[in-house]
Amino acid sequence: MAGIRLAHVQKRFGATPVLTDLDLEIEEHEFMVLVGPSGCGKSTALRLIAGLEDPSAGDIEIGGRRVNDVAPKDRDVAMVFQSYALYPHMTVRENIAFGLRIRDLPAAEVESRVAEAAQVLGLAELLERKPKALSGGQRQRVALGRAIVRKPSVFLFDEPLSNLDAELRVQMRAELARLQQRLATTTVYVTHDQVEAMTLGHRIAVLAPTGPDARPNLQQVGTPLEIYDRPANAFVARFIGSPPMNVFRARLSADRTRLAAPGIEAPVPRAFLGATRALAGAEVLVGLRPEHLVASAEPGWTSPIALEGSVEIAETIGSEVVVHARVGEEKLIARFATRRVPRLGERIALAADAAALHLFAATTSQRLAES
Repeated sequence: MAGIRLAHVQKRFGATPVLTDLDLEIEEHEFMVLVGPSGCGKSTALRLIAGLEDPSAGDIEIGGRRVNDVAPKDRDVAMVFQSYALYPHMTVRENIAFGLRIRDLPAAEVESRVAEAAQVLGLAELLERKPKALSGGQRQRVALGRAIVRKPSVFLFDEPLSNLDAELRVQMRAELARLQQRLATTTVYVTHDQVEAMTLGHRIAVLAPTGPDARPNLQQVGTPLEIYDRPANAFVARFIGSPPMNVFRARLSADRTRLAAPGIEAPVPRAFLGATRALAGAEVLVGLRPEHLVASAEPGWTSPIALEGSVEIAETIGSEVVVHARVGEEKLIARFATRRVPRLGERIALAADAAALHLFAATTSQRLAES
C-alpha cells in the first residue's frame, strides 16, 4: 500500500488555471474524498495522480516516490471512471481478466484473482454473462472487479456512481465502504455529491474553483464531522450539508455582545467573543444550520433566538419538513422534525440557540477563531 502526496501542485490549460497550490497528503490505507462543485479541479487532481495529465508545477509522490515523470502503467494505480467502459463482446469473466491477460500473468493466477474478486463483489453467478445482460449496479461492480484484480497500491474513483439511480447509489455506497474496509487500499474518490463525501470518506478535502485570481482550490481537509461542525469558511459552510447552511450578514453591536440584521437579532456566541474584540460595529457573516432553526414551540431551547418569518416553500420529506422562510431581508431554511406542513404565506415563529451560530469574517469569509 502507499500514501500519496500532492506538494503545491498546479495545473493550467493554456493560460487558464484549474488547480492552484494544491497541497494535500493522503495517508496509507485512507479513503480520501475530493468533493466540490463542477470546475473545482477535483477530476483533474485525480488524473494528475493517475498520470493522465502532467502538472504545470509541483510534485506528486506515491509511496514516497516522486512520479511526475513516471508513466501511468508504472504508478501501480487502478482507476474506475464514471463510465463503466466494459467491452460489450466479452463476458464478465473476460472483462475482469483483461488487464491481467495483457500483462501475461499465468492463467492459473488470472483465474484465481478473477474468482476472488467475483466472490467479493457478488459476481460469481454472473461470470459468463455479457454486459448487456447486467443491471447498472452489476456493471459498476464489474468495473470495480477489473480494478481490484490488479491489486494496486492506490484506487482512484472518478464519480463512479453518478450514472446509477438513487436506490442503487445508496446500495453501492455501502458496498464501496465495505470493500475499502476489507481491502484497506489507499483510495481517492471524486464526487460533487456531499452526501457521498460524508458517508464514504475517512477524511474529506473540499475544493472550490480557483477563479481568475488563481486562489488555492483547497478549502478544508478533515473528517466529515470536523468539516460539518467547524467549516473553515463560508464556502465550505454552504457546500457541506443538505439543506445547506444559512449564511447572512449581520452587524456587531458596539459592545460586541449582539448581532443585528433586518428582522434578526441574536447574542454573540460566547466562544467568539475573543475573536470579535477588534470588530465592534463591523459586519460579520453568520451561519446557522437548518436543523438548528426550529419552530419556537418545540421544547429544549434554553437560550433561544426568537425570529418570525413568512413561509415561501414547504418541502415534506417523510419524517421532517424543510421550510424556506422569509425573515426580514433574508431567506432562511429550517428543518422541522414534525409532520405538520405550514401553509405558503403562513407566519411562523422560529427559534435557535446562540451556541449553534457560526461566525465568519465579512471580508475574507474565513471562520473567526474560537476560544
